[in-house]
Amino acid sequence: MSDVLDQNEVDALLAAVGDGDNAAADAASGADAGFSTGTGDVASLSEIYPYDFKRPERVSKDQMRALQTLHEGFGRNLGASLSGFLRTIVEVRVARIEQLTYGEFINALPNPTSFNLLGCDPLEGQVCLEISPLIIYPIIDRLMGGSNAELFIPQRPLTVIEQRLVGKITDRAMVALSEAWEGVCPVQFELEQTESNPQFVQIVPPNEVVVVVGFELKMGGRAGTMSLCIPFNVIEPIIENLASQAWQSPQHHRADNTSRMKVTANLDRASINATALLAKTTITVGDLVNMSPGDIVVTEKSASQPVVLCVEGRPKYLAHLGQHKGKRAIQVIRQVDPKDRV
Repeated sequence: MSDVLDQNEVDALLAAVGDGDNAAADAASGADAGFSTGTGDVASLSEIYPYDFKRPERVSKDQMRALQTLHEGFGRNLGASLSGFLRTIVEVRVARIEQLTYGEFINALPNPTSFNLLGCDPLEGQVCLEISPLIIYPIIDRLMGGSNAELFIPQRPLTVIEQRLVGKITDRAMVALSEAWEGVCPVQFELEQTESNPQFVQIVPPNEVVVVVGFELKMGGRAGTMSLCIPFNVIEPIIENLASQAWQSPQHHRADNTSRMKVTANLDRASINATALLAKTTITVGDLVNMSPGDIVVTEKSASQPVVLCVEGRPKYLAHLGQHKGKRAIQVIRQVDPKDRV
């Protein structure tokens, strides 16, 4: 983030200093005049909050807390995904969340940086994902086999090869974002544009309100920031879903039909062991030691009774033993009932 104050911040500081001096003078004059009311001091009975008309707050505090909780889950999922991909521990946590104008957000970003525009179907508009070069180049160095011991951070745009490597990071970030937003609204994020200079990107007017979620990324001895900029007009259609907090309830995390079909398709290809159990009996150790080819073991089970088909060692079906196309076969009759003696 830039350490240089813009004109709006300078004016706000000057106005705050002037208001403080006027308030002190008013308090002194009020004390000298002995002004009081029968119900007590008005200032002590009411809370006064400053309101900046240049930066209207269009997202309530409850909705901001909901967004923070949502993106804390995104940070955990992204950290786990990057840790497995980079073969090292990567920590991603929410450092801040605030409402700004788009112009303030853009002016605070470094140049050059990794600035990515993401489409968010079915929502209208785009969101911005900015990743600081302070953590981008260590990640690239890690992917190329480096140790990050004496890494130099160049002040230049990413090359084509570096952008391809960063694309693997943004792909995982989009997957984690989709998973985090699934409880509020099923959103498919897709990379639409990559830029190194944020000033060249204008997705909303400069005075439009945006929600900026700032993340801190740590990898070994390196650390950097990542910012997610969400324009208000993007989340306005679903803002009530955030206010209700209903997305945090357990029923929204149940698997839908699509997930169930995917799991079923994967399980259908899994192989299992099936064995046919003819009969069971008990013998003595002496009979077992003296057993030789040709001996007959008599059981209490009749030859006409069905055999038991066991799946992974557990009785599952009753079946008839037979032959099919020259091979031993069994014909399933029914499932094993708990009352059956098998």
